[in-house]
Amino acid sequence: MDIRFKPRRAALMSGAATGLALLIAAGAAQAQAAGQTTEDNAVEEITVTGIRASIENSIALKKASSSIVETVSAEDIGKLPDTSIAESLARLPGLTAQRLDGRAQSISVRGLGPDFNTVLLNGREQVSTSDNRGVEFDQYPSEILSGVVVYKTPDASLVGQGLAATVDLRTIRPLDYGKTVISANARYEMNGEKKLNPDAKDTGRRISATFVDQFADDTVGVALSVSHIQSPTQSRRFNAWGYATFDADAAPYAGNPAYTAADGALIIGGAKPYNQSNNLKRTGVIGVLEYKPTDKFHTALDLYYSDFKEKQILRGIEIPLFWGGAVLQPGYTVTDGIITSGTYSNVKGVMRNDLNTRHAKLGSVGWNTSYEFDNGWTATADLSYSHAKRKDVIFESYSGTGPQGVGATDTMGFTTTPGGGTLFKSTLDYTNAAQIVLTDPQGWGAGAAGGALTQAGFYNTPQIKDELEAIKLSAKHDLSWGPISSVEFAYNGSLREKSKEVHESFLTFGGRIAQGAPTSRAIPTAALIGDVSLGLIGIEGMLAYDPTYLLNNGVYTLIADQNPAVQTRNWSVREEVHLGYVKFGIDSTLGSIPVKGNAGLQVVHTDQFSTGVAVDPNNVSQPMSTDDGDKFTYVLPSINLTFDLSNETLLRVGAARTLARARMDELRASQSFTTNPAYLTSTNPNQSFFSANGGNPKLRPYIADGVDVSLEKYFGRSAYVSVAAYYKKLSNYVNSNSSSYKDFAAFTYLLSPAQQQQLGTTVGLVTGPDNGKGGYIRGVEFSTSIQGDILWEPLRHFGLQFSASLTDSEVKLEDGQDPIDMPGLSKKVVNTTFYYENNGFNARISNRYRGKFLGEVSGLSASRIYRTVDAESVLDAQIGYEFREGRFEGLSLMLQANNITDEPFKTYENGDPRRTIDYQKYGTTYMFGLAYKF
Repeated sequence: MDIRFKPRRAALMSGAATGLALLIAAGAAQAQAAGQTTEDNAVEEITVTGIRASIENSIALKKASSSIVETVSAEDIGKLPDTSIAESLARLPGLTAQRLDGRAQSISVRGLGPDFNTVLLNGREQVSTSDNRGVEFDQYPSEILSGVVVYKTPDASLVGQGLAATVDLRTIRPLDYGKTVISANARYEMNGEKKLNPDAKDTGRRISATFVDQFADDTVGVALSVSHIQSPTQSRRFNAWGYATFDADAAPYAGNPAYTAADGALIIGGAKPYNQSNNLKRTGVIGVLEYKPTDKFHTALDLYYSDFKEKQILRGIEIPLFWGGAVLQPGYTVTDGIITSGTYSNVKGVMRNDLNTRHAKLGSVGWNTSYEFDNGWTATADLSYSHAKRKDVIFESYSGTGPQGVGATDTMGFTTTPGGGTLFKSTLDYTNAAQIVLTDPQGWGAGAAGGALTQAGFYNTPQIKDELEAIKLSAKHDLSWGPISSVEFAYNGSLREKSKEVHESFLTFGGRIAQGAPTSRAIPTAALIGDVSLGLIGIEGMLAYDPTYLLNNGVYTLIADQNPAVQTRNWSVREEVHLGYVKFGIDSTLGSIPVKGNAGLQVVHTDQFSTGVAVDPNNVSQPMSTDDGDKFTYVLPSINLTFDLSNETLLRVGAARTLARARMDELRASQSFTTNPAYLTSTNPNQSFFSANGGNPKLRPYIADGVDVSLEKYFGRSAYVSVAAYYKKLSNYVNSNSSSYKDFAAFTYLLSPAQQQQLGTTVGLVTGPDNGKGGYIRGVEFSTSIQGDILWEPLRHFGLQFSASLTDSEVKLEDGQDPIDMPGLSKKVVNTTFYYENNGFNARISNRYRGKFLGEVSGLSASRIYRTVDAESVLDAQIGYEFREGRFEGLSLMLQANNITDEPFKTYENGDPRRTIDYQKYGTTYMFGLAYKF
């Protein structure tokens, strides 16, 4: 296993790009000064297409905006620069992505995680298929979007503004486009890893088509885009349970001097490595109908629908080691406080043939109508509806040499590479069908669901529903009141309801052991599909079978998990938001300096309410319904000013108060209940027999008071250099593990009279989220986009896009506590793209680097947990050719390679990079495609 991370590549690319950008900027200033005398003599109209068109359109949007923004524009119809909208966004200054299963999915902006962003589609807030608010960008096909605007500073008219940023995904407007286009794209996709499971796919395809036209003397416009992808990915996944501290005085090692050197050293406690094969299918459709019979009246209807299906095949051996009853043998090696090699005896591995599926549907509709009255007022009404449904199936199937205490055990050598994975050397043949049976090798079902059963697997089917209805009514009028150039009033009302429903079941063989159910079964021959190599952990292979065959043919029986804690994972949250705003346009001068911008105020009233499940103190086996909520109002002022310093130099200043609502699962009303017999006699409420955990429907939003400054120098329409700084003061920061005391006297009836006499206290801790203190987040950003002819004419076909950001934060949940690590914050982010374009030929190479950060990953039972994600540097490249004349005019060819260096995704625990938890490698993805535009 290659565990080396090479930051040198990122450092060299970023260093070269920085030096080149500064040199080019200096040359550009000289070239512009030299050309000022002839600028007005003649205007040559140049048609720009491809990469340059995308970049120039993005620069124009950035330059014209009244706020500090970053933009992405399509190179052509159906051609955003990357294979996903998340990857395009991750290349923008101050933005970066977290990879999931090898693809960019969630976006962090300026060091704040996905839950602090708001995503709009054509200016309308969107729901999400995730468990919370963070939008999963792989739901939005890049092929059917015309561009994206990321607002780093908001204005009062930006409804649904995020605390970190607001991301507005935009579709084409057919009347503005002004011509008829029919285009089609097709791509073939494969992965350098090939398929890691025999029943997986290793090739895919992407197909999209777009139609744009205008009718009735250009008063009616129609746009329709359809995209379908089938994208396979492969992942070699090493996962560690964690790292234990070896105690040489504990059994079975006490008194044996052979273990003295191991005392206090870290040792891997267990492992769960997989071969994972994914296949993603997604169909997306966008339709736009516009009608503009006069200059005064305009109406548009937007429709969007996405059907997303994903299948994950995971096969591996879960290896319980130090924490699973295995015994370390003498002859181990200790290196820098870690036992890096040795041999475990009594290893009882759990062979896993798992299958996860996801089916998500996302749709939205928006209808916007505006009318300009003769008195100069323009009234606009906007109605929208957005909905999402998601159902997951998390299917775990276990097998081994026999149930707990029965069957052969393994003597397994191991070699741990600090900072990498662990390799094993087995003495058992895990491909021997005569030796391997369906069973519960570790006895995980011994006390499950109220009695002993053979837990031969687990079946979890969480579901998410999310709906958002909104109406916006606004009126705007141009003015000439001194510096005030316009005024706009608006009301926006929205109702959002999101719910999660969880169903968990054990896979058994017909019932409980006491009722005569067997403890193991042979694997039916019809279910076997071959062997899987586990070379990633040093084991030659294991049996592969189809778990759905076992479920569909009666081998497994589902028994629902009746633990009340499961039902307390169900919740529903409703948010009714009423927002009013006033916004003034500004057009004035400060001395001789022209100043434009806006100033405004939002008033936001929220009525939030949650229903959930809690334990009934009178009958703990039958949870009861519970609910709670709160109402509150916030005033959010904002101002954006742009100072024109002449010579295409702009100074932008923005200040605003913004809010981000708490995570949906933290707003849940559900409460769990637990008892700990070890603390029966304790009189300390912090270590009490009784405790509870849950959400908090009274949580207030996170608040940020921010100031942004950006100095931007433009060189015509093709280049710019920008330096920006920002500071956000955060308050109301949610402490997810806050606690308070509660008297559990109503639950003492659960104890016997003797236990009640021994009970130390009825007071215990209730843990859950609560608003805490806060702190700050601050940073600086440098970005540039340069075309080579500004520096030297022979370089006219070359170009560079480069950005770098440094971010710092200090947030304390409570006074006197140490600062926390902010989720999603990478202190250093560097994005570099070099490109070449000439006579239809284009080539591009891009590198995305982000420093380590606290990322959200999947934990037990699909719960979300935080882990430190190691720094990574992802390299992509693309070449293409467009026929611009002759019989093939309109045809384009493209070859693309993503993750060229097979950069690993790595997480570790306790801030110690040596203690690797996840080490995943995805291989390089290759795509060949063609596009044709009529």
